[in-house]
Amino acid sequence: MKTVEKKKQRNKKIYKIGDKAVSAKRLVAAMIIILVLFSFLIVRLMWIQFVDGSELKELASRQQTLNKIISPKRGTIYDSTGKALAISAEVDTITINPAKFIIKDKPGETLALQEKVAKGLSEIFSLDYETVLAQVQSTNSVETIIKKVEQEYVDKLETWMKENEITTGINIDADNKRYYPYGSLAAHVIGFTGTDSQGLYGIESKWDSTLQGTSGKIVTTKDVSGNEISGNAQQYVEVENGSDLYLTIDVNIQTTVEKYLKQGVEENEADAGSAIVMDPDTGDILAMATYPTYDLNDPYTITTMSEEEYNALSTEEKRDAMYEMWSDRNFSKTYEPGSTFKLIVAAAALEEDITDTDVANDFNCMRIYRSCR
Repeated sequence: MKTVEKKKQRNKKIYKIGDKAVSAKRLVAAMIIILVLFSFLIVRLMWIQFVDGSELKELASRQQTLNKIISPKRGTIYDSTGKALAISAEVDTITINPAKFIIKDKPGETLALQEKVAKGLSEIFSLDYETVLAQVQSTNSVETIIKKVEQEYVDKLETWMKENEITTGINIDADNKRYYPYGSLAAHVIGFTGTDSQGLYGIESKWDSTLQGTSGKIVTTKDVSGNEISGNAQQYVEVENGSDLYLTIDVNIQTTVEKYLKQGVEENEADAGSAIVMDPDTGDILAMATYPTYDLNDPYTITTMSEEEYNALSTEEKRDAMYEMWSDRNFSKTYEPGSTFKLIVAAAALEEDITDTDVANDFNCMRIYRSCR
């Protein structure tokens, strides 16, 4: 019996690893497992490298690249005498980096800080607290709090940040805002812009590509928190400001036309009125007015009806009322030619040699609905 056991022990190879003895079978099994795992690892690496490589590279580039957009200054609109009708002034856009308001391993302090920041921003800019808090607690690298902020509110923000010792996480970036020095003057001609400085109506819309210019940008690398990594090479694309426009409109003539147009509409209890003044020698439009008008600096406040009447309308009716207020009746509405058609008749008569210039009583209109003879 002992002889058989000794033979088995001699046939069983033993390897010594450190201070431990390991049988050959166990060693082979371990090596097979390691080889299988290593094979899976190689296959996975090859899959990542060759199959998912392009997609992952693009994703990494988006995550690591920080694009700072530089807004161009929109071109100025002038009247024929050089008076500015639409100008762009410097304002600011407020953004935040939510990751900056997270205190590692201290959830209680993190929540308190986030609530303090949300409360401060919502009070300074008159925003909804819950909306701002959701932005502060966002997982995005950057959140835009408010655009087109004037210097008065930027000063309040900077004072608040100093008092609360908040030095990072809140960004103040330069931007532009559109202003109309004459308010409602030539409103239907000039039109207005949206929140992103794109033209929506009138000249602002028709010549948007000329006025808008081209945005610039700074491309650099950012870390996991969304902060710029200093020392890395930057790619700078220069901003191109928009071109200026000069209209044939004359502010003085436009002001006079709008004054008497309003007076005429009110005295005759009309719903609306429109007028055009043209230079007969050149065809230049010196004034083009529509009444009722609206304030270009506040284009979403209804002026064609009372606030109570407007609030009583349905959503679709409110939209139509706004479009009606913005539309220029001089070319958006049809109008019977009336007496203006006499010019066509007279020109045709002269062309056919039926009459001559300054012939008394050749043409006579007795009534509106009777033909001329």
